[in-house]
Amino acid sequence: MKKALITGITGQDGSYLAELLLDKGYEVHGIIRRSSSFNTERIAHIFEDIHNPNPKLKLHYGDLTDASRLEKIIEITEPDEVYNLGAQSHVKISFDEPVYTAETVGMGALKMLEAIRNVSGGSQRIKIYQASSSEIFGKVKEVPQNEETPFYPRSPYACAKVHAFHQIVNYREAYDMHASNGILFNHESPRRGETFVTRKITRGLARIIAGVDKKLYLGNLDAKRDWGYAKDFVEAMWLILQQKEPDDYVIATGKTWSVKDFLDKAFAVVNMNWKDYVVFDERYLRPTEVDMLIGDSSKAKHKLGWEAKTSFDELVKIMVESDLKKYNVTNKI
Repeated sequence: MKKALITGITGQDGSYLAELLLDKGYEVHGIIRRSSSFNTERIAHIFEDIHNPNPKLKLHYGDLTDASRLEKIIEITEPDEVYNLGAQSHVKISFDEPVYTAETVGMGALKMLEAIRNVSGGSQRIKIYQASSSEIFGKVKEVPQNEETPFYPRSPYACAKVHAFHQIVNYREAYDMHASNGILFNHESPRRGETFVTRKITRGLARIIAGVDKKLYLGNLDAKRDWGYAKDFVEAMWLILQQKEPDDYVIATGKTWSVKDFLDKAFAVVNMNWKDYVVFDERYLRPTEVDMLIGDSSKAKHKLGWEAKTSFDELVKIMVESDLKKYNVTNKI
């Protein structure tokens, strides 16, 4: 039985990846941070009682900023595959907390690489997948963006992701480690954090219909993103670590949509006009904006056999229906 270790297992991607790996017969280990309140809602449906003698999902307390603890967890779990998804992942917040973002996103990846190298002796016995981000392209140098496109990060988060990307490449080349980057473009789902714009829209729509809110406050409505479905994208993560040779891959749908487009599609599900409810708030603007991202995942299609399955329209509908259900207003569809 293969064993996998996931950082960020309680997040959107980590929860979907855990489901996928469990379905494939893996023993899955996840790292969670200590908290006075439960933050495991996204994996509650797959979590097993700790008194179960042979649970397939096991959680371990740890933090990406704690190098010694990461090494101890690697020793305890003896994983075949490590998926480093944990991070302070909100771009706007990274401007408020740049140092913490750099420590978790950039240095966290480096500390995980060192932990794996120290435990495995620099062999390819333990494979690592690093969650990179399309934000590294920032002020884009070409359209669409692929694995050869130069980076131009426009936020502390993106700068930290660039650092992590290059550390993965460096450890791969210096120590012959099976270390790969997945440059994932925006991927959403009903499990997306509530402060990310897509989920903010679908949740805000549900709250308006339920009578909780009257308006939805947003920032830049003209920003364009390549939006896919997180459940599709975690399959690419797994495929990347099944390859004989480590490498870097762009994972994207190859289409771009504006925030306005997302609003159009979301409000259309319930036959409403977003212009009657959305209010611009400059507090949600970034100091430096990324205007447009669109990925070319031809390499992933050719080498991994991966391509996005869920359309933009389907994604929006899935998210809207999920939030309407949460607020008991599904009769509005």
